[in-house]
Amino acid sequence: MELIELSVAKRESTGKGAARKLRADNVIPGIIYGAKIEPVKVSIDVNTFDKVIREHGTTGLFFDLKVEGETGRMVMLKEIQMDPFGLRYLHIDFHEIDMDATVSIVVPVEVEGISAGVKEGGMVQIIRRDLEVICKPKDTPESIKLDISELEIGDSIHVADIDLGAEIEIPFDTNFTVVTIVPPESGSDDEEGEEVAEAAAD
Repeated sequence: MELIELSVAKRESTGKGAARKLRADNVIPGIIYGAKIEPVKVSIDVNTFDKVIREHGTTGLFFDLKVEGETGRMVMLKEIQMDPFGLRYLHIDFHEIDMDATVSIVVPVEVEGISAGVKEGGMVQIIRRDLEVICKPKDTPESIKLDISELEIGDSIHVADIDLGAEIEIPFDTNFTVVTIVPPESGSDDEEGEEVAEAAAD
């Protein structure tokens, strides 16, 4: 589990007017909540937070949150609210972590290796690019890596095939497909097949 350091300030003001003023000053209103704490209202610098998102994405983020006037708090990013056009941050929710309790978090899926089916002209199709896992924070994987090197055309990896160990559960009701190797599209050329193979290797 990687902890990202992030400094935030406490805020006393509430309401839509106060939130609009913060955003006009390039500050994002946010809140820290948890089962064992009273909610703490905070504000985050837009440029600082945007840099974190550009470097780390938005899924599976844990922070060592430096709250003004306090020692650090270990939190996870729970929700980012954006404007309807996805251009501005409206609000950020952080959830303080109980290291002894399990959490539900979304983790990205990565494929490894070059599929036998891709070598024959097939294409990798990632159906689920992220999966929910339930585990203690210290056991949270940065990504779920799936080895596709043995997959032939028509083969798939389903969620029930993925074993992350006894400490990590992937909840599911239906044994859905995560990755599959599909036949080459009609009219596709060798160059396209090579690009797919290179993408799978990456």
